[in-house]
Amino acid sequence: MTSHRSRRVGALVGLTAAGLVLAACSGPTGGTGATPSSAPGGSAPSGGPLKVAVVSHGTPGDAFWNVVKNGAEAAGKELGVEVQYQANGDPAAQAKSIDNAVAQKVGGIVVSMANPDALRDSIAKATQAGIPVVTINSGEQRSTEFGALMHVGQNEGIAGEQAGKKLKDAGKRKLLCVIHEAGNIGLTQRCDGAERGFGTTQKLQVDISNPTDALARLKGALQSDPSIDAVLTLNPQVAGNAVSAAKDTGGKAQVATFDLNSDVVAAIKAGDVLFAVDQQQYLQGYLPVVFLKLYKDNANTVGGGRPVLTGPGFVEKSNVDAVGRNADRGTR
Repeated sequence: MTSHRSRRVGALVGLTAAGLVLAACSGPTGGTGATPSSAPGGSAPSGGPLKVAVVSHGTPGDAFWNVVKNGAEAAGKELGVEVQYQANGDPAAQAKSIDNAVAQKVGGIVVSMANPDALRDSIAKATQAGIPVVTINSGEQRSTEFGALMHVGQNEGIAGEQAGKKLKDAGKRKLLCVIHEAGNIGLTQRCDGAERGFGTTQKLQVDISNPTDALARLKGALQSDPSIDAVLTLNPQVAGNAVSAAKDTGGKAQVATFDLNSDVVAAIKAGDVLFAVDQQQYLQGYLPVVFLKLYKDNANTVGGGRPVLTGPGFVEKSNVDAVGRNADRGTR
């Protein structure tokens, strides 16, 4: 994305975020640049440019999380915020990254909680140190409990339910939902939601870090039950495995997926993927930086105790060209 485009998108999203803030809560009266006197658990760090640590459970280089990183870094550049982005799929390593951020006395922490219990103590240290925390992507139900200011993301149960209903409306009769990361609460919520929307749903566990084995497991599931006519994957990479498995087995299974990248865009255009559930993860990186900046400068909070939802939206043949252009430049 060009710098001009980045500034224009950032300004529009920033204005939208500011509008949400003003509508959702009342900040201090008069003046600007006020620093909050306190945060959950103690005094908020102040002085100097705002530094925000973004700690995600994604693996470095993952296409989905690269878009989150792009959003956070774009917001940081536009608002003069120093953004430190770290990704690690190991909950213990993620907790250590939070501890390091607390030790560095950052002004805010953004964290995805795929495994909330593993992060509880580290997040508690942050809030006790007066560092405001915004949760993103996963862990919505535990966000308030852990003392976070707000949660930004997609409600996974609702998204799964809508995806399941969409497949049912498409005439599908038997659904296979593929979980690619053991212990990730958000993925379980997606499949449980899909079952509510679709009906009886079979679950399959694969390992995203072993695509050869994932492909073999998908092929085995389709071969053992030819009546499966819909496969819902929860990640674009696994969607590619599912498309290959469906073709290799010569079955009638139609693939749909959560999340978007350029490969999924091409697969939707080719008719290999029916639709993608888009949670607009760029906003999950961008908005928390905006919100933490507003909190530091103007004591604003957003959401009134409810999550700020970035999805779900559906990308299919009718809108894939418009969305695909943004995916190519790393913002969808």
